[in-house]
Amino acid sequence: MCSQRDLDDLTARARIREAALLQFGELGFERATIRGIAEAAGVSSGLVRHHFGSKEALRDACDEYLVKAVVQINDQVRASPTPPEENYVAVAGAAFGPYQRYVARALTEGRAAPLFDKLVELSAQWLAELDAKRPDPPTVSRQARATVGAAMALSVSILHEHVSRGLGVPAFSPEGADLLARALLDLYSHPYLTPEEAAEHLARLPRKAHDD
Repeated sequence: MCSQRDLDDLTARARIREAALLQFGELGFERATIRGIAEAAGVSSGLVRHHFGSKEALRDACDEYLVKAVVQINDQVRASPTPPEENYVAVAGAAFGPYQRYVARALTEGRAAPLFDKLVELSAQWLAELDAKRPDPPTVSRQARATVGAAMALSVSILHEHVSRGLGVPAFSPEGADLLARALLDLYSHPYLTPEEAAEHLARLPRKAHDD
């Protein structure tokens, strides 16, 4: 992904998209304007409308760009000669770089559905492989687990300023990323409940239609 410093090296369409990601993240979708995005990209408002038509379509292009970035990260992890055991797609939120504010704003505003849905889809693919190794069958559908897992992972991206304060270092600095990875690995490998305790809690829950 490109930073503000790289804008001059991009095509006009890409510069507009990059500027929109930053403007939407800084101001929010409603307050950001075509004119402001055009000025940040160094182009005319007419050229923005020529390439994207409307602000809504421009936002859709931003979401599409981030979806492609997440897929690329997932493909790189899968191509690794030593693929990780834990779901690295679920922590892909850490890879949004200068677009953290865009992701946080868009998701809390109920937008960026394609991005969230793609993370759920990729998380479900990882879960399918992990489920095959489980000694016990899951009690909740893979779709439900992937959805909740994606939301939990994205919370780091949305709350990264608070996470950074809690960690004592910027969450997405090299030191913070290392600490975050170690914390996640510890949580994954040492869950709060034993399988027996989880089964006891589950037995106390009322039976629902989705349990069948």
